[in-house]
Amino acid sequence: MDVKRPQRKNRRRLKLAAYAVLCVLAVALITYGLSRMKPAAPSVSRSVLLTDTVKRGQMVRQVRGNGTLIPEEIRQIAAPVEGRVEQRFVKPGEEVNAGTVLVELSNPTLKQAATDVEYQIKSAEADLNNLRSRLESDRMSQQASLAQVQSEYNQARIQLDADEQLAKEGLVPVLTLRISRVKVEQLANRLAIEQKRMDATKSSADAQLAAQGARIEQLRAQLRLDQEQVASLQVRAGTSGVLQEVTVEVGQQITPGTNIARVADPSSLKAALQIPETQIKDIALGQPTSIDTRTGGGVAGGGVVEGRVQRIDPAAHNGTVTVDVQLEGQLPQGARPDLSVDGIIELERLDNVLYMGRPATGGGAQGTVTLFRVEPDGHTAMRVPVKLGRTSVSTVEVVEGLREGVTLILSDTSQWDGFDRLRLD
Repeated sequence: MDVKRPQRKNRRRLKLAAYAVLCVLAVALITYGLSRMKPAAPSVSRSVLLTDTVKRGQMVRQVRGNGTLIPEEIRQIAAPVEGRVEQRFVKPGEEVNAGTVLVELSNPTLKQAATDVEYQIKSAEADLNNLRSRLESDRMSQQASLAQVQSEYNQARIQLDADEQLAKEGLVPVLTLRISRVKVEQLANRLAIEQKRMDATKSSADAQLAAQGARIEQLRAQLRLDQEQVASLQVRAGTSGVLQEVTVEVGQQITPGTNIARVADPSSLKAALQIPETQIKDIALGQPTSIDTRTGGGVAGGGVVEGRVQRIDPAAHNGTVTVDVQLEGQLPQGARPDLSVDGIIELERLDNVLYMGRPATGGGAQGTVTLFRVEPDGHTAMRVPVKLGRTSVSTVEVVEGLREGVTLILSDTSQWDGFDRLRLD
């Protein structure tokens, strides 16, 4: 007869439960341990990374900006009179001189006004000739009257002399002598009046002739003005250079002052660079500048022209400030107005400083950034904090965190922001 043993069955259950608890604890411990482990360093091919070595020496601070070549002398050609555009003779890009006709205008009113003034001048000249004849006739009449009074005065004077001589001898009564004296005095007064009238007539004639002559001169001046306006219907360049643009079309009615064309002197160009307003504080007049006109045909430095900062725009536009650069030396062949250029302005030279190439991220301003430093074994890169100082176009000053000879990764490493170490293959 078999005997039932419940104790062994209970022991087996307890063992299974213990094993289960141990398994759960093991899984929990493993999971916790894995969660506390640092992620494995990602592998990066060194050939795709841009690196640079920290150096000590002279660092040239520079600022770069894009811009265009613009003429120093630009002449805007405006319409001198009102008219309608009849013909355009020159196209943009062609060379012109001061007498080159750019556009021909038409204005019948101006031509009619000039013709009317011509006829007014002829009429005024005829009036002048008539006035001269009339004044000459009046002068001769007045002269005849003066001569008549002069003759009568001379006769009266002779008669008075004779009467005075006869009166001394008692041959002429006293009354006759008195009458002769009164007659002489009367004719003397008439002679003086006629002489004054003669002088007044001459002055009046001169004034009338001068007034008529002034009117003629005024009409002639008006005619010259009208003729100049008629001649200005052929709009000329007024200077030598290259025609930049023509802003009117055939058949267009324009008013005085309307811009018709623009002529520039291609031999005197300057560069207008657009510099970010955050970098303009260090730029000063006279700083040396290199302008790349991109006309060197692939030859290194073939299209580079040296220059100096000539003017700094006092206001910023769209986040940039215009800096004018006066070019020194001969311009390369192919340089022309509105040509796109690159410019590098030299700010200063820093002696005996630590510097390196500008990193792709965080290298545009002073402050502390984190960069990957290549370890001596060449297979590992560690993230380190670096304090940067003054910047240039392609270099930046190292203030703290690095020493001379250290190699850094300059490429964009934002995709590895969660890692402090990289494996370099």
